[in-house]
Amino acid sequence: MSRRIKRTQSKSDRPADRRKGERPKAEAARSAGAPAKREPSKRPDGERPRRDRFAGEREAAPRSEFGRGKGDRVRAPRAEREDRRDAFESRERPPAKRASAGKPVRFGAERAERKPVAAPPPKKPEPETPVLPTKVQTVVVTADENGMRVDRFLEARFPGLSFSHIQRIVRKGELRVNGKRADSKDRLEEGQSVRIPPLKLDAPRERAGLTEGERKTLESLKAMTLYEDDDVLVLNKPAGLAVQGGSGMTRHIDQMLEVMRDAKGQKPRLVHRIDRETSGCLLIAKTRFAATHLTGAFRSRSARKVYWALVAGVPKPKQGRISTYLAKEESEEDTIMRVAAHGDEGASHAVTYYAVVEASANKLAWVSLKPVTGRTHQLRAHMAHIGHPIVGDPKYFNIENWALPGGLQNRLHLLARRIVIPHPRGGVIDATAPLPPHMLQSWNLLGLEHDRFDPIENAPEE
Repeated sequence: MSRRIKRTQSKSDRPADRRKGERPKAEAARSAGAPAKREPSKRPDGERPRRDRFAGEREAAPRSEFGRGKGDRVRAPRAEREDRRDAFESRERPPAKRASAGKPVRFGAERAERKPVAAPPPKKPEPETPVLPTKVQTVVVTADENGMRVDRFLEARFPGLSFSHIQRIVRKGELRVNGKRADSKDRLEEGQSVRIPPLKLDAPRERAGLTEGERKTLESLKAMTLYEDDDVLVLNKPAGLAVQGGSGMTRHIDQMLEVMRDAKGQKPRLVHRIDRETSGCLLIAKTRFAATHLTGAFRSRSARKVYWALVAGVPKPKQGRISTYLAKEESEEDTIMRVAAHGDEGASHAVTYYAVVEASANKLAWVSLKPVTGRTHQLRAHMAHIGHPIVGDPKYFNIENWALPGGLQNRLHLLARRIVIPHPRGGVIDATAPLPPHMLQSWNLLGLEHDRFDPIENAPEE
């Protein structure tokens, strides 16, 4: 009976939210895709259905053409209203979001479909893989490559090109600069033409990780590290380990750096070299940017290097400057640097400052050396030139009937003690290497205090 009473309520008695919700519920049912149920216009007993009676009451109420009541408009027929509704809903709507609670599913679905989809961001162009030259080609040195060494130029142009391949094509004369043979150390100038022969790039190795041997090599490099950041690496090179390869040499620093190649195939670059039997600070650039700035610092003599050595006798005066010309002298057995006269073929000026730090019974002296120039074997040749060769030097120790004190090892007593150089990104790199085991043993036997003040600090820079 109560249900019957609810159905016979008048329009004014029914709750407003129910009157508003009846029509959307009917429309939601039609939009859900289910076949619309036709209600008979009359019941079997001939009476008008209650649903139609309530619909008739709603139609009798004056409403606007879009469903909101206004007293001065007459409701259009159902077919016309549906046509207008379809035309209205087909228009583009702004993507503004509205509360979806209580709204028909159809509206939410249609608005979701019309929501503008943002275009995918443009893909960044991937770096181009260097084209493998299959025939002879000629390239021009750009402004950015001005002053670059020939071997660095090839490494930059063709990442992955092996060091041995670069040395081979340069040695055979296949690479020419302005039509002339070039050395791997020659500096290029902007605008020069470089003839490049067909090259063979090393194929990048795809692997999940390092091999056992490579892992041990990487650990050895880490154990040598004195300083490291994103651009620079300073190693404490042990005596006996070469910096670069030579005839029959399979292990050297340049080869060990292969394990540090990055994703682009670039490996750290040597900035300078020290002799095989010399231990101590070795500066390495991890990026091309750093290599350019660090080599420039060496050329402009902004880098300051300090070496320690144990020499025969005590130099007099105890502080001095050695200035000579050095030239390479080759023989069947060996290659050494000799003191030459100004103007001799291949002669280069070399300057070294020295200072005696401490002496031992006037037979041996600990000297600190500061090279202004960077010639091959410069310190060893200069100390032999003034009559105080470095202990254990197999090439330049020329004192006859000189006996090595007991307990000292017959190995080169020369240490690249310290390097100070401007950092490519600002500031200063200042790295110091400890005495190697054989020199530390000699210092202890001779009673030399390795933490004493180093007088070479006050030597001039040029």
